[in-house]
Amino acid sequence: MTRRTLLALTLAFLTLPALTQTASNDPWWQHGIIYEIYPRSFQDTNGDGIGDINGITSRLPYLQSLGIDAIWITPMYPSPQVDFGYDIADYTAIDPQYGTMADFDHLMAEAKNHHIRVIMDYVPNHTSDQNAWFKQSRSSRTNPKRNWYIWNDGIPANSPSLVALQKKNEHNGLHGPVVPPNNWQSWFGGSAWQWDETTKSFYYHYFYVQQPDLNWRNPEVQKAMLNVLRFWMDKGVSGFRIDAVSRLFEDPQLRNDPSLPGTNAFGDPNIQHKYTDDLPEVHDMLRAMRAVVDKYPGNPVLIAEADEPNIAALSKMYGSNHDEIQLPMDFQVADINQLSVPKFRMYIQQIESNPAHGQPYFFFGNHDQDRIWDRYSHAVTGPAVTDPAMKARIARIMATLLLTSRSTPQMYYGDEIGMVTTTPTRKEDVKDPEGITGWPKEKGRDGERTPMQWDNGKDAGFSTAAKTWLPIPPSYTTTNVKAESSEPDSLLNWYKHLIQLRRTNPALISGEMKMIDTTNNNVLAYIRTTPDHTVLVAMNFTAQPQTLNLTDSNTTHLTTLQTDDPNLTDAVPHKILTLAPYATYIGDPTGPK
Repeated sequence: MTRRTLLALTLAFLTLPALTQTASNDPWWQHGIIYEIYPRSFQDTNGDGIGDINGITSRLPYLQSLGIDAIWITPMYPSPQVDFGYDIADYTAIDPQYGTMADFDHLMAEAKNHHIRVIMDYVPNHTSDQNAWFKQSRSSRTNPKRNWYIWNDGIPANSPSLVALQKKNEHNGLHGPVVPPNNWQSWFGGSAWQWDETTKSFYYHYFYVQQPDLNWRNPEVQKAMLNVLRFWMDKGVSGFRIDAVSRLFEDPQLRNDPSLPGTNAFGDPNIQHKYTDDLPEVHDMLRAMRAVVDKYPGNPVLIAEADEPNIAALSKMYGSNHDEIQLPMDFQVADINQLSVPKFRMYIQQIESNPAHGQPYFFFGNHDQDRIWDRYSHAVTGPAVTDPAMKARIARIMATLLLTSRSTPQMYYGDEIGMVTTTPTRKEDVKDPEGITGWPKEKGRDGERTPMQWDNGKDAGFSTAAKTWLPIPPSYTTTNVKAESSEPDSLLNWYKHLIQLRRTNPALISGEMKMIDTTNNNVLAYIRTTPDHTVLVAMNFTAQPQTLNLTDSNTTHLTTLQTDDPNLTDAVPHKILTLAPYATYIGDPTGPK
C-alpha cells in the first residue's frame, strides 16, 4: 500500500463523528486537542478586514472535521488595541469590532452543537489605561480605586541608587526632580515606571505604558478579578488561558533587579527580573482562581502562560496538592527552536518525570512566536533547509511530536496547513508596537498573526475587504485549506490522520511514554504503551538517511500506521529501521491483530 493510498483510505473515516476515547474518570483536557484562535485573523464576516466572532462560528464545522476538542480565543474584550486586545478596557463585555454579546452567546451554543469547548483568555496582570478602574485610580490620590494599581512618587534624581535607565524618566514631582524608584524594566523597552502628571507620580507597567499593572495585594482587586472568572463561567466557557501569570506580584520593597551584561533589543541594560517575576504570592492567587472554576461542572481547565526557567519551577504551577494550574504551558519544549534530538529528548524526559507528576502541555506555535515551519527549518545544524519537500517533512515532524507525545497539545491556527511567518519589510508597515519600538533588531509579531488562508480567492477567503488589517501572505495561493483538503499528501491531511490516530489508538490516548535508542542523536524515537497496545514513533532530524536500533524495544513486527517515507509504507523489519532524510514513521510493533 502506498502512502497516498493509506492517507486516502484514512480520509474516508475522518469525516465520521468521533469523540476522543478516554478512560471514564479522565478529565476531557487530559486528552483533548486545544486550538488557539487569534480572532482578528481567523475569519471576517462583515467586510471590515478584521476577523470577528461570527467568523469563528462559521468555521466551527471545519474545526470539528479537523478533530479539535476546544478553542482558546485570544482577548475579544473592549480594548484600545494597543496590544491587540491584551490591554483590556472592560473584562465583562465584547469589543464591538468583534461583534456583540449576543454573537458570543450564539458562538457558545454552536460550539456545543459541534462538540467544541470554548476557553477564554484571562489577563489578570494589567488592564488598559482606558479601563474605568485606572481612570479612577489616576484621577486623584484619594480616589477609592487609587490602590488598585501600583503608584510611587519616585526618588530624587541625585539619589545614589540612580541608574542610567532612570535618567530617561526624570520629572518634576512632589519633591523636586525625581526619577523612578528602581531599575525595573518594561518587557517592551524602557523603564517599567511611567510618570503621570495628574497626580504627579509614577505608575508601574510590566508591559506597555498603556498597560498599568493591577495591585494584586489589594483584596478588592482580587475580588473583582475573581468575579471576572465567574462572569464567563456563567456564560458556559470551559476554562481560561491565564496570561503573564508569573508577573502578578512585585517586591513590596521595590529592590533593584540584578544587572546582567549587555543590552537588549531596545537598547536597555539587561537585567534579571528577580523582583517582578515568580513571587510566592502568585501561588495563593492561582489556588483562589482554581477554587472559583472548580465550583462549575464539566471539568473546567486553567492553562497558564508560565514561561518558567526550568521544569522544577514549572512543576510548582500545578500546586502542591494539584490545586493550582492543570496545564502550565511548557516553554522549555516550545522554545528549543532547533531540530536537536538531545534537547528534545532531555526536556521531554524532564517533564515526563516532573516532581508534581502533572500533565504535560506542549505547543510549538502561538501568537508570540514565529511560525513552526520557519523556526525549525531555519534552525537546524548546518545551512537552512530550502527544499520545499524537506521543509514539508520538518513540518510533519513537529506535528507528529505534538500529537503523539503524552501531553495535552495546543495548535495555533494555520499550523495545520503550514502557514509561514510573513514579517513586514518596512517599519511603516508594522502594526505591533513591539516592532515599532524595537525596529530593526526587533520586528514585532505581525509575521505570525497574518490572516488564515482558507482558499486561493480574494483575501484567501478570510475577508471581502479592500484591505485586511494585516496583508495576506503570498503563500496563500497554494497553502490554503481548500487546496490541501483535496490533496491526500498535504500537511492538513497529515494533521487529520494524526488526530484520528490520537483519538482512536489506545496507546496514543493513554499510554505511557518511553524514549528508545537513547544514544542516537539523529533520530528521536519513543514508544507509547498500555498493557495491551504499543505505538512506535520515530523521526529523523537530519538531512541524511538514519537508522534506528529496535533491538531492545521488544518489538516483534512493525505494521505501518503513518509515514512520509515511501519505503516504509508496508510492514518493515523489526530490528533496524532506516528512515529517509527528515522522515517520520509511526508503527504498531506488535504486528497484525
